[in-house]
Amino acid sequence: MRVRNEPLVLLALALVALVVSGIDPYDRPTWFLETVPVMIGAVLLVASYRRYPLTPLLYRLLFVHALILVLGGHYTYARVPPGFWVQDVFDLARNHYDRLGHLAQGFVPAILAREILLRSSPLGRGGWLFLYVTSVCLAFSAFYEMLEWWAAVVGGEASHEFLGTQGDVWDTQWDMFLALLGAISAQLLLARRHDRELARLASGQPPSLE
Repeated sequence: MRVRNEPLVLLALALVALVVSGIDPYDRPTWFLETVPVMIGAVLLVASYRRYPLTPLLYRLLFVHALILVLGGHYTYARVPPGFWVQDVFDLARNHYDRLGHLAQGFVPAILAREILLRSSPLGRGGWLFLYVTSVCLAFSAFYEMLEWWAAVVGGEASHEFLGTQGDVWDTQWDMFLALLGAISAQLLLARRHDRELARLASGQPPSLE
């Protein structure tokens, strides 16, 4: 497989995972609500692939995020088997798979926001970029919590699986905190590698498997 074809391969694998997750999910409306970001993202990535290609790092992160979403959509976040395994091992009070989902909700969009801002805005590397990326991710997380609220208002009891609070009165605050933590962690851990890939992309060099 040529490295240049990697985004297409990852997209195909993500779509296969999406289709498989849609086979007899625990709750069909919840499956749709949890996986619709993958559907929208796939359309946008295909439409922008030639005009606005992304770095390999970002494509891989988006792929992993898609897998997290489709797995949570199939079982609902409160019933994902790996979450139960962790719950049993550490004697936790709830299935924490949704915590992973919200951590990823900050981690992956941070690199996406960073890439778009560096390539399409006057912002340069430094403290202001870090602040803007973090703010974008936290704002997105807050907006997602509002979407859950609106779903609860419209759907009533039918939206219970989508909310997935599992009786935790601080679930909303935990979700936003983990997204914030994910956004900060992504920038601290991946900024240098991301910068190298952005430089390679700008120079027209082929992607690397590093």
